[in-house]
Amino acid sequence: MALELTRIGVIRNPRSHANHGRASAPPAGVLWGEPETPAALAEDLRRFAQAGVELVVVDGGDGTLREVLSALPAAFGAAAPILAVLPSGKTNVLALDLGVRPGWTLDAALARAAHEPMGLKTRRPLTLTWAGGEQADLSGFIFGLGAFVRATQMSHSVHRMGAFHSLAVGLTVVGAAFGALFGRDGDGWRQGVRAGLALDGNEATVAARFVVLVTSLKRLPLGLRPFGSPQDGLKVLEVTAPPRRLALALPAVLMGRAEAWLRRRGYHRSLAERVVITSPAPVVVDGEVFPGGEITIGLGAPVRFLVP
Repeated sequence: MALELTRIGVIRNPRSHANHGRASAPPAGVLWGEPETPAALAEDLRRFAQAGVELVVVDGGDGTLREVLSALPAAFGAAAPILAVLPSGKTNVLALDLGVRPGWTLDAALARAAHEPMGLKTRRPLTLTWAGGEQADLSGFIFGLGAFVRATQMSHSVHRMGAFHSLAVGLTVVGAAFGALFGRDGDGWRQGVRAGLALDGNEATVAARFVVLVTSLKRLPLGLRPFGSPQDGLKVLEVTAPPRRLALALPAVLMGRAEAWLRRRGYHRSLAERVVITSPAPVVVDGEVFPGGEITIGLGAPVRFLVP
């Protein structure tokens, strides 16, 4: 399957790391949008849908992609387009999972789209719904609570140091590990946050949790495997607070080793269809902080991604 250029649209975030200060213009026959607000993004996607766009190129980072995925259903309904990701952000975790390297250009993506057949990979994003509707529903790929929120906030300093992509993730993990390893049980790193967690309709357990991570990705930067061996589905990692024997557990968890003593010490990996997390603490979705609450996490419909 190949696409005509008249059925391709581009959503470009001019504030993304690689795009900042660089002007760009649409190629002939390609619909273009550089929305400044969620309402403008929704309008651009409706315009694309009305024009029969079958491929949407997202030129931005993980946050831009999250906003596009979240707005797609209202614009396209069940007839979702193929997406292509130009990794223009600071970390680009989904692009890494798809095998899209930094530097993949719009011209290269358009050439790939015209190739017969196109290269496609399928991923199912997380769907996140806040009870009470105080926060709009989101679609994304990495959810975090507890120490992950602090590590994400710390990553902004890493970016200011000039570290991006996998290096930024690595430095953030090292910094978070340092804070957790050498902090006291009552400090901000180790004390965790109190949260209820329920998997697949089971009764929620309420406890202090050092970290909760949820993803549908198979591959993370630097070969990290905190969810175990790569597999499809909604994967959950939870660690009780304060984390026990962290110096010994951390390398085992990050390398994906399945050792019985980890679970006994409060390190739990799970595969689920539905997760409900209840906590007033803030959470992170694809690199941005959002309010806590009662949040239901599931798997969305499969999305096809164009890859090199």
